[in-house]
Amino acid sequence: MSESCSSCSAATGTCTPESCSSEPKLTDAQKASHIDKIIAVMSGKGGVGKSSVTSMLAVSLMRQGYKVGILDADITGPSIPKIFGVSGRAGVSQAGILASKSRDGIKIMSLNLMIETEDDPVILRGPLITQIVNQFYTDVIWGDLDYLLIDLPPGTGDVAITVFQSLPVNGVVMVTSPQSLANMVVRKAIKMTRHYEPPIYGLIENMAYVQCPGCEKRIEIFGKPKGEAEAKRNSIPFLGELPIDPALAELSDAGKVEDYQSPAFDQVAKLLAEQIRTNTGKNNLA
Repeated sequence: MSESCSSCSAATGTCTPESCSSEPKLTDAQKASHIDKIIAVMSGKGGVGKSSVTSMLAVSLMRQGYKVGILDADITGPSIPKIFGVSGRAGVSQAGILASKSRDGIKIMSLNLMIETEDDPVILRGPLITQIVNQFYTDVIWGDLDYLLIDLPPGTGDVAITVFQSLPVNGVVMVTSPQSLANMVVRKAIKMTRHYEPPIYGLIENMAYVQCPGCEKRIEIFGKPKGEAEAKRNSIPFLGELPIDPALAELSDAGKVEDYQSPAFDQVAKLLAEQIRTNTGKNNLA
């Protein structure tokens, strides 16, 4: 028996098993890809080093033996290709867009891989930006990945809404810094995430301190770290503190972030992988 279906493309305007299906149709690129876990990296506030954290999480997970990709969803301010030293236009095939690869095999897609020169401005309104984010998931051949990290732009607007509504996000990692302002804004991001209900795997506090190179003294430039207390306040796991390290900035500027070594980043990535495996980072909405 057929019934009325406003979304059916059949000429009769009725829905039958042959003419309409509630299952979403996969693109050729999606058929050529298998992504085990999609993780959004979110901060709410800009300037807390979220793209750096995303990049180093990808590197650390890759060193643990996982296959990793990064979807750069910061369409108007993309930075991931620069950090990894990836340049030039992304390739295309009949099935879709080919994700570019970093030196060590991390797959990357960013608008900077689709434009003529990396410093050309991207002047687009919200609907076009969200369409591009969607296409970076549906029209890019990611291949086999254990983790696809989504580097979200600051804020809780169009892109974050699109990612949570349209992409099968398995969980979210929050990034903050010791400043009270950053923690106030990350609480907005936490509350938004809980509105859409993907698990929050944990909170990372970036720029927590700098290690004096001469005396090894820990200097807390932005004040006493508050990340652990903030995670407890929001009933989410605390994944750890990350330092300010000039070596990371230097290697990122040179496009050689994969050369950076950091026990702190590796420990955070291990804790993240553990949270994903055990799913103990699932939100408590009560």
